[in-house]
Amino acid sequence: MNIRLFIKASIIAGFISLSLSVNATDLDRRQSELKSIQTQINKQQSAVKNTNKQRERLISLLKKDEQAIAAAAKKVNKTKQDLTKIDKALAKLNAKYVQLDELKNIQQKSLSNQLASAYLAGNHDYSKMLLNQQSPASIERLLAYYQYLNNARIASIKQLQSTIVELDEVKNQQKENQTRLNKLALEQQQQATLLSQEQSQRQKTLTQLQRTLNSSGAKLEQLQIEEASLKRVVEQALLAMKNNPAFDGLSSKRKLKWPTKGRIKSGFGSKRSGKVKWKGVTISAAEGKNIEAIAGGQVIYADWLRGFGMVLVVDHGKGYMSLYGHAQTLLKAAGDSVRKGEAIALVGRSGGQTESGLYFEVRHKGQAVDPARYCKR
Repeated sequence: MNIRLFIKASIIAGFISLSLSVNATDLDRRQSELKSIQTQINKQQSAVKNTNKQRERLISLLKKDEQAIAAAAKKVNKTKQDLTKIDKALAKLNAKYVQLDELKNIQQKSLSNQLASAYLAGNHDYSKMLLNQQSPASIERLLAYYQYLNNARIASIKQLQSTIVELDEVKNQQKENQTRLNKLALEQQQQATLLSQEQSQRQKTLTQLQRTLNSSGAKLEQLQIEEASLKRVVEQALLAMKNNPAFDGLSSKRKLKWPTKGRIKSGFGSKRSGKVKWKGVTISAAEGKNIEAIAGGQVIYADWLRGFGMVLVVDHGKGYMSLYGHAQTLLKAAGDSVRKGEAIALVGRSGGQTESGLYFEVRHKGQAVDPARYCKR
């Protein structure tokens, strides 16, 4: 048994090592690409045309970095959920083991008492009863009594055997779950290390990108490009909504919960830069926190979007949609159905953000509306 477990663990470790080496190769390639861009920027910092070109390359690299972070974070989240499930299962097995062990002790004591009683009554055998010329009725009663005691002992022995078998099964399940728990803990540690490396690479890319956006004009230009990108996504979502079944839409009486708890950093319609205004709200929240669907619906977009990072859009029917941006990772894909309050993503800082939070929009027939109309505080 121990040899089989050792072989299984060795194979699992081999797969994990291979996966990490592939991730490490991809990370090395992006680090090399970043160094190459940094060299070119240092040489050609004054040339606007070249700076714009480097900026686009850095945004492309940022996309790769944030997609890598999303993949790593998704694995960490899945492993965390698996660990919780195994912990709960192990706790139930431990409680069951204690109950079965107590039951075994009670059954053993009961059987011991029965055997002791049978031993004390053992001098009344059939021959003595006949020689003593006891009445047939008395003999019949005694025989029935002994048969009852014998059946009770047989039943007690069977119950004890069944309890012992069940105890052995619980022990084996405990061992299997503990082995899986140890494996998952190792995986989580390795995934967390990879996630940290990807975040470090992203920060280097982001630092270089911010160097190319050192003027207000360049920042405004980027915001306008991001607005255009979001507009295209909304238009695509509107087309996708035509083929979806009808959902219930949204209630406009502030009955819905906000997708995550936190402080509203920028409100709907507030100034962003120049004439660009916020079409939604930005909620400050801890990285890795759950983002929940405000209502039931179907995911019609789930991908990285320039300026907004990992974005997910849900169709709620009757022309309503909700948009969730800057996520660390997306837990749902396009085409998935979601329930009200279901976790659909994790809070992050993708899209080049320096602080973690959620960008949240509500739209009706493509037009942005104040989320506070639908969500209560």
